[in-house]
Amino acid sequence: MELTHLNQRGEARMVDVSGKEQTARMARAQAVVSMAPETLALVVSGEHKKGDVLACARIAGIMAAKKTSDLIPLCHPLMLSKVEVEFEVDEANSQLRIESSCRLSGQTGVEMEALTAASVAALTIYDMCKAVQKDIRIGEICLLEKAGGKSGHFRSKDD
Repeated sequence: MELTHLNQRGEARMVDVSGKEQTARMARAQAVVSMAPETLALVVSGEHKKGDVLACARIAGIMAAKKTSDLIPLCHPLMLSKVEVEFEVDEANSQLRIESSCRLSGQTGVEMEALTAASVAALTIYDMCKAVQKDIRIGEICLLEKAGGKSGHFRSKDD
């Protein structure tokens, strides 16, 4: 397998996508935030003294997707047409599952944008809740699905 972000001398390079066909592309990613039941209750109820944790995390995730090329070296700046960040509460396991999705019509995929959105939303939840609980865990950051482009459709076996 050839690494596309390296030239023949092994130096980093941005991939030239100018010859690629413009197609509809989408990606979904997730992150899972584990916390104490009391912390989760504060987040879900909206009674956290710092404000609406989920609203802040949603906005942070959307903003992060739009700024992915500023954060990830060699990542192309993209004209995203849609970014969504949703939350699923799992009270039994005291977790918040974050799912992000990104869409565009373009020459390169949006996997990194979806992964960045989920990750930054999780980090925002941690940041807003760290005064209440310092041992919050962020995990299970992964790509759930991608569609469009030459490599076709991918769906995680865990999705």
